[in-house]
Amino acid sequence: MNRYPLWKYVVIVVALLIGVIYTLPNFFGEAPAVQVSSAKATVKVDTGTVTRVEQALAAQNLQAALVQFDGNSVKARFNSTDDQLKARDALEHAFNTDPANPGFVVALNLLPRTPAWLSSLHAAPMYLGLDLRGGVHFMLQVDMAGALDRRVETLVGDLRSNLRDKNIRHGGISRNGQTIELRLRDADSRGPVVDLLRANFADLRVAEATPGEDLLMRLNFQPEAARRVQEQALKQNITTLHNRINELGVAEPVIQQQGLDRIVVQLPGVQDTAKAKDILGRTATLELRMVDESSEGRAAERGNGPVPFGSERHLDREGRAVITKRDVLLTGENLTDAQAGFDDSQQAAVHLTLDAKGARVFRDVTRENVGKRMAILLFEKGKGEVVTAPVIRGEIPGGRVQISGSMTTVEANDTALLLRAGSLAAPMDIIEERTIGPSLGADNIAKGFNSVTWGFAVIVAFMCIYYALFGAFSSLALGLNLLLLVAVLSMLQATLTLPGIAAMALALGMAIDANVLINERVREELRSGASPQAAIHAGYEHAWATILDSNITTLIAGVALLAFGSGPVRGFAVVHCIGIITSMFSAVFFSRGIVNLWYGRQKRLKSVSIGTVWKPAGTAGKTLASKAD
Repeated sequence: MNRYPLWKYVVIVVALLIGVIYTLPNFFGEAPAVQVSSAKATVKVDTGTVTRVEQALAAQNLQAALVQFDGNSVKARFNSTDDQLKARDALEHAFNTDPANPGFVVALNLLPRTPAWLSSLHAAPMYLGLDLRGGVHFMLQVDMAGALDRRVETLVGDLRSNLRDKNIRHGGISRNGQTIELRLRDADSRGPVVDLLRANFADLRVAEATPGEDLLMRLNFQPEAARRVQEQALKQNITTLHNRINELGVAEPVIQQQGLDRIVVQLPGVQDTAKAKDILGRTATLELRMVDESSEGRAAERGNGPVPFGSERHLDREGRAVITKRDVLLTGENLTDAQAGFDDSQQAAVHLTLDAKGARVFRDVTRENVGKRMAILLFEKGKGEVVTAPVIRGEIPGGRVQISGSMTTVEANDTALLLRAGSLAAPMDIIEERTIGPSLGADNIAKGFNSVTWGFAVIVAFMCIYYALFGAFSSLALGLNLLLLVAVLSMLQATLTLPGIAAMALALGMAIDANVLINERVREELRSGASPQAAIHAGYEHAWATILDSNITTLIAGVALLAFGSGPVRGFAVVHCIGIITSMFSAVFFSRGIVNLWYGRQKRLKSVSIGTVWKPAGTAGKTLASKAD
């Protein structure tokens, strides 16, 4: 009756092993480290950087416990914070010889001390949130007016191009703030212009004509279109921040919208606010411009004259000057994809895919500028750098662009990565910043750990006193539940925050509730006169439906928090939902396995240790279950 087949015990043992293995990394803590990453999109971090880090540390008689390259940055781990600070200064001096133009970000960080054998099993500790690990918090204000300015500037170029395609002559197009002013040649051209605006420029609204200005059309943004542009700018900025920060290897950054025009960025483990600003400063804007091919422009490139009016001087990756026109043809928001590949002659190339508007503009530009150079610029921290400046060989329709020339396969991959990373749709300013030190985070961890530990201890003491041996079995099941909860969170690489610790403590109380239902049901069967073996079987069978119903309803509430909550609420909901699932396994499946292992082998079981069983009135009063028959 109360026997488990062998496969069920195998499942229990496997669950125990998985729980122990994936929970262990959380007990080794974190070590102070220094992270070296690229401060510019054109500066590459590779295995050679590891050698430079080791040489710089050796020159200062500093010994790193571990130096590793993770694909985006080099991280050196140390045994003490004193060595960490000394290493930071040494690496800063070695990598950034020109403080005014740093090529690398040297930042303080924290790395897990997980042993190699656990890492080989892909066992890693949970990520800790900003409130537990420490780090930096920024509030960014998005310049929505700047986003509208860029959109208006783009519309001016599109309008000029469409008028030229339709052979509609005009007296000039200019901007006055967010208003586009189109001067007509004659009154007869107003009708074709209005038709063109209705067909291709639904975002623009023609303002009423001012008396005496019949040949001047003022075009304003539709309010709905302006709101849509601002929403898209905010979403694109968030995506770009994700792309750039993820490349830097910051563990579990939090980047989310707050309000209508603000973005919250949290970088756990980064302790240096100035360096964190450098990380955010890596967000770049991408622009396509024509190279100034005039005699004055070529002379300026050679350094033999001033930069012509309407042009700017920028440097390419080799440090050579390139004179580009100020007019922006396309921006990064028109680029949908960039992949490295090969051209027809099997030379390394970069293949770009443009959106519909970008494809149309690019077709017109390439048709009119065959034989001239087009520069792709990346602007970071207000400074533009020419990624590449290929020569236009012919008209390029369809929105598929190929950049080829004297580049290696590695350079093609790097260029594709830079272009694919995206651009900011609008400028941003930091309006709030704060740093949470690792000592405060450690204090929060200690308090949270103590709350869970004391809660667990009190529950175990109560269960053992009130339910005797069955209480001990329930306590073992509760311990497995906590073990599996931490293991699953670690396997999912979830981020644990203070609300998550609160959910963990709550999960203990909810998990033991299932065992209370089972134990009380067993007591009820004993009071009804059932034999101990029958009482155990009936107790688990009859309590299961109640346990399932209560857990499902609670899980529904947790899923609702997960679906509609944000930030700390979602952190609470994740731990809450996982705790419910693991509790159903441990409280029912595991605890019954222990009970079956202890009592199931006894064919003539006369009593069970489940505390005091109160007999109905008229019997011998109260007796211990250990004496009940």
